[in-house]
This record gives sequence, C-alpha cells and structure tokens, in this order.
Amino acid sequence: MPNIRPYRPEDLPAVQDICVRTGDAGGDARGQYSSDELMGDCFAAPYVTLEPRFAFVLEDAGQPVGYVLGTADTPAFVQSYATSWVPHLRRRYPEPYAETDRWLLELGLNPQRMLEPGLENHPAHLHIDLLPQVQGQGFGRQLIHRFLGAVREAGAPAVHLGMAPTNTSARLFYERLGFQELPVGGPTVTYLGRSTTV
Repeated sequence: MPNIRPYRPEDLPAVQDICVRTGDAGGDARGQYSSDELMGDCFAAPYVTLEPRFAFVLEDAGQPVGYVLGTADTPAFVQSYATSWVPHLRRRYPEPYAETDRWLLELGLNPQRMLEPGLENHPAHLHIDLLPQVQGQGFGRQLIHRFLGAVREAGAPAVHLGMAPTNTSARLFYERLGFQELPVGGPTVTYLGRSTTV
C-alpha cells in the first residue's frame, strides 16, 4: 500500500523523473528538451532543495511515485530562489540554450514570475504530481492535506497554484478539493486558490 512520508535528499532523481513524466499537461514530456532533468530543475528541485520541510513523497514498494511540494511564503521563496537557485541553473544550462529549452529556461531563470499581482492573500503555493498508476485512488487528496497542514503550521492562511488551462482533469481534481479560480493570470495559466484550513 503506498504511503506518504517526508522528502529525503536521495529522492531527488525520482522526483525529477516524476516531474518530467507528468510535465506535458499531465502527460509524459520525456524527450521534449535537451535533458529530461530540465523540467525538474525548474519546477521541482528548487523546492526540495530550498524548502524541503514542505515536500512530501508518495512511496510505493520503496519507490517514489508522486509528490507534493511548495512553499508557505512565496515572496521569501522567490528571494531565496533568485539568490541560490538561479546561479545553479545558469551553471547547469549555460548559453547558448538549445531552442527546445529556451522558453522553459526563461521561466526557470525568472522567479519573479511567481509574484503574480493579486495572489498576496494566498502566500503559499504548491506543485503536485502523481504517476498514472497511483492516480484516482485518493492519494492526491492525502498529499494536498499533508501539505496544507504543514504550511498552515508555518502561518500561511491560504494557498494557490498555477496550471495549464488545457489540463481539465487536474482542474476537476483541484475543484473537488475546494480550490476555486482566482481573478488573476492570463490565457496561458489559470490560478486556483483555497484556504489552508482542512
């Protein structure tokens, strides 16, 4: 039976793998970039490196098959990301960038994009990904509740997330968990939010 536990540093390769295998609006993005680690380096590794206390792994037979990660304080995380993670990304992916990587690296190298006006009342944010074999079994709900408890204890009253408007199955999942669309963002990203009270 899969179980949820805190993230450990040795989970990083599996977290990277889960990130890219669910990175194409929920589908597999392997082979789309010069490295299959690039997506994880932009959207997963910075969280487990800079904010590991808010990272939780779904483990099945000793292997991570899903995760939730994020921060309780987006502005503070952005500052830490800019100071610590951007230099790491620049070293790992030096210019000139492969054309396939450019847009993703532009996101990864611009943490200020996380400071979307209108999200100030939802200071926490999260990312959650599960491999297909453990989807639809209640584990996503359990991961979200675990994360909400952790950021609530850290003082965050509400949480937000950004998602591709085309990922309709994820949208339904979040709405069932009490997330509602927030009046911010644009045509390429939909923001949802909710209280951290479970």
